[in-house]
Amino acid sequence: MAMHALTGFSLVSLLSFGYLSWDWTKPSLVADGPGEAGTEQPSAAPAQPPHIIFILTDDQGYHDVGYHGSDIETPTLDRLAAEGVKLENYYIQPICTPSRSQLLTGRYQIHTGLQHSIIRPRQPNCLPLDHVTLPQKLQEAGYSTHMVGKWHLGFYRKECLPTRRGFDTFLGSLTGNVDYYTYDNCDGPGVCGFDLHEGESVAWGLSGQYSTMLYAQRASHILANHSPRRPLFLYVAFQAVHTPLQSPREYLYRYRTMGNVARRKYAAMVTCMDEAVRNITWALKRYGFYNNSIIIFSSDNGGQTFSGGSNWPLRGRKGTYWEGGVRGLGFVHSPLLKRKRRTSRALVHITDWYPTLVGLAGGTASVADRLDGYDVWPAISEGRASPRTEILHNIDPLYNHAQHGSLEGGFGIWNTAVQAAIRVGEWKLLTGDPGYGDWIPPQTLATFPGSWWNLERMASARQAVWLFNISADPYEREDLADQRPDVVRALLARLVDYNRTAIPVRYPAENPRAHPDFNGGAWGPWASDEEEEEEEEEGRARGFSRGHRKKKCKICKLRSFFRKLNTRLMSHRI
Repeated sequence: MAMHALTGFSLVSLLSFGYLSWDWTKPSLVADGPGEAGTEQPSAAPAQPPHIIFILTDDQGYHDVGYHGSDIETPTLDRLAAEGVKLENYYIQPICTPSRSQLLTGRYQIHTGLQHSIIRPRQPNCLPLDHVTLPQKLQEAGYSTHMVGKWHLGFYRKECLPTRRGFDTFLGSLTGNVDYYTYDNCDGPGVCGFDLHEGESVAWGLSGQYSTMLYAQRASHILANHSPRRPLFLYVAFQAVHTPLQSPREYLYRYRTMGNVARRKYAAMVTCMDEAVRNITWALKRYGFYNNSIIIFSSDNGGQTFSGGSNWPLRGRKGTYWEGGVRGLGFVHSPLLKRKRRTSRALVHITDWYPTLVGLAGGTASVADRLDGYDVWPAISEGRASPRTEILHNIDPLYNHAQHGSLEGGFGIWNTAVQAAIRVGEWKLLTGDPGYGDWIPPQTLATFPGSWWNLERMASARQAVWLFNISADPYEREDLADQRPDVVRALLARLVDYNRTAIPVRYPAENPRAHPDFNGGAWGPWASDEEEEEEEEEGRARGFSRGHRKKKCKICKLRSFFRKLNTRLMSHRI
C-alpha cells in the first residue's frame, strides 16, 4: 500500500488537539500532605506487601484523557499520571471480555478458549474454571480481595461468579452493559433483566444510584473498613464510559458548548469517572493506605467512535486490531516507584499484570501456571528494558474470513483469510479482516461532514495482509507488506507457532433457560450441575461442527429445558 500523507484536516486536527491541556503550575488535586505533590521522595522497600488498586475503565478512547491533548477534562488522571509513570507502549484487547480474561489469568485468548467475541448473557460460558485467577493467587499470598464494577466473564453457573473466582466481596454487574441508574440490561427484544449484584445476591435496593458514583462509594467504604496492616487488592472495573451514554446533569452542563451530542454526553461521563478516581485516591490517603499502595489505571479497549469516543490520531476503533482498538491508556502511580514523573516506552501487555502483581505481593508464578505475561515491574519502576518483545493480539478462527485471503497468500503456511494480529519487535502483522481501518478525528462538531470522514477512509476489500513498522509508523499509514515479504513470512511463522498451542474456541449457543423471567427478573446463574453435564456431553457429540447439527442441538436443548420445567411445575403442584 502506498504511503498516505496526512490530509489538511488531519494536520489541523493534530495541532488543534495537541498535548496542550495540562496546567503544570496547578497544585495536585489528589495530594493531601506536604511533599506529596512537589517533591521526589525516596522509595524504601515496604515493610509489608503493597496495597494494589487496579482501576479499569470501559471503552475509554486513547485520545480521551487530558494528557493526550483531549478536549475532555480529566485533572485527576492527568495529575496521577504526571506524578507516576505513563505507559505509552501499552496494549490491551479490542473488546471487553478478552481484556478482562487476560488480566485475571495472565493468558492469551487462544489459551482460554475465548478467542471469539465476548461472552453473551445467555451463553453457558465463563472464564475457564481450571485457571487460577489473579485474585486467587493474591489470596494465597495473604491478601484481602475485593471487586467493584463490571465482571463480564460469564455467570451461567455459581462457580463462575466473582466470589467463587477469588474475590472476598463483589458489588457490580455480571453482564456487559447496563443502564447507569436502573441497572437493566436487554440482550435482545423482550430479553431484559436487572443486573446489579452484591456478593451472590441481587442488589435490588441499590437501584437508582448512578453506577460510577456507587462504585466509587463502595471502594471508599471498603478502604474505610479495612486495616492498612493487611494487604489489599481492590479491583475497580468502572462501567464508564460504555454505552448507554448517561451522565448526571451537573457534568453535562460544563460541556454545554460542545456541539456533538454524543461527544458531549461521553465527555461528561469521562469527567465524572475522573472525579470518582479522585475520591478513591483521597480515601487511600485518609485511611492510611496510600504510602504503601500501587495504583494502576488501564482502559479495556479502544474507544467506540460512533458513541462519542476518540482514538485520534490512531487508526481504527473498538473491536478492531488496528492501534486504535488495542493501544491502551495506562499509567502507574505509587510512592513505591523508584523512578517517577516519566513516560515509559517499554512494551507492556495486559497479561503482564498477573505475574507483575503476584511478584509484588510476594507470591510466585510457576511454570505450571503457563502464563503468557511477564513481570514488568523493573521496566515500570526502574526504567529497565521490558522482558516482552512480542504480543499475540489474537487468532480468531470463527470471525468472518476475508474474501481475498488464502493459504497461497500466506506462503503456504498460514491462511490469510483468518483474522489474526501479532507484534514482534517493531513489526506488526495483520491478516484476515482486522475491522474498519479509518482514522477518525474527534467529533466535536454538531454535524460531522461526510466529506471530511471520507478523506481518511482506508478500507481495502481486496486485501488480507498488512505489515507496519509500528515504532516508526504508530498511526499505521504505510503498509510495507509488499516491500518486506521476508518479515511477513517470519511473522506468519510465529502465528503458526502460536496456533499450535491454541485450544478449541468455546462459543456455545445461547440457552433459553438464561432468560431473566426464569430467575425472578434478574440476570444470574441458571445452570445446575446436571445441566452442565448435559451441555458437555452435547458439546462432545457435535464436536466443532456447525450448521444443521447445531440447529438440531438447539432443539434438543429446548426440549430438555421444557421437560425439566414441566417436571418442576408438577412437583410444585404435588
